Amino acid sequence: MKRLKYIFKKLKTLNYKNMIYIADKVSKKTGKFRFFVILDIINCALIYGSGYMDYFEFEFYLLNKRERSTYITSNINNNIIKKYNNPKYNYIFDDKSVFNNTFKEFLKREYINLKNLKYEDFVNFVKCKDKIVVKPLNECGGKGVQIISIDKKSDLEKIFNSLIRNKQFLVEDYINQCKQMSLLYNKSVNTLRILTFYKNKKVYILKSILKIGNGGIVDNFSSGGMYTFVDENGKVYVPAIDEDGNVFEVHPSSKKKIVGFEIPKYKEVIDFVKKLGMVVPEVRYVGWDIAITDNGPVVVEGNNFSGIFQVKPSISGIKTGDLPNYRKYMDI
Repeated sequence: MKRLKYIFKKLKTLNYKNMIYIADKVSKKTGKFRFFVILDIINCALIYGSGYMDYFEFEFYLLNKRERSTYITSNINNNIIKKYNNPKYNYIFDDKSVFNNTFKEFLKREYINLKNLKYEDFVNFVKCKDKIVVKPLNECGGKGVQIISIDKKSDLEKIFNSLIRNKQFLVEDYINQCKQMSLLYNKSVNTLRILTFYKNKKVYILKSILKIGNGGIVDNFSSGGMYTFVDENGKVYVPAIDEDGNVFEVHPSSKKKIVGFEIPKYKEVIDFVKKLGMVVPEVRYVGWDIAITDNGPVVVEGNNFSGIFQVKPSISGIKTGDLPNYRKYMDI
């Protein structure tokens, strides 16, 4: 019944134009008629609770029934969040200023919320800084994030008024990532998205994803970035992909080889994330964005409604999704 309710809800809000666009892309890849691809997308939605983007991103068109049944889909992910994340505590993760206050010891950087401050407070904050990062309090996907350089010629009043007007209230120190991470791409901070689950006073690592910028100042998938996967030893084991399905074995900008890249201080990162997962035990399933500096890991943000990350079968040969692993820790 829950699955049917989810399907009917999705049908009401479904972007049919986008679904047809995805069906066309799959049709060109596979040589199958678009009509039959659409039927298969609908069939997967009914059986597995997958959306058309799940179907495309996880390449269900390459999988048989048994293989498809091992994948986390949008419906399954939503149910996990509803079951294990207490909505009364969502505000901690939804408001970036509240998040920073809650996880202050793990930020390792200064920040201010301009919402209730004056121009003089902003000046005092930036006067000894050469670069700041500004963000809206409630946006996601890198939307509204901006890096601003500060020098003697900067018109601070103009900058302040612009931030207030655009509701970019959160102002933070710029994170200087370590040299190894900059070698991949140096125009954004490349972060690890680490999915954790809290159970019986322990924090378990479900998945480690490396997000890399590509042409912009953020590494978010929805803002032009790419992502790949990291094994338990901190090594990248498959090429990266972007939102359009392009595959990258080598970064197009830095020319750095992606597969085989070793995450610096990875054990330290894992220990760090396990501590993060203990802070708000009422929100048990979280995707943490972690940057790595010369002084160790820092938290960028936490996602109480994390997206789904699973390896594409075509670039890895892996045709098993994450559902069996999740079931080791969750009753789903």
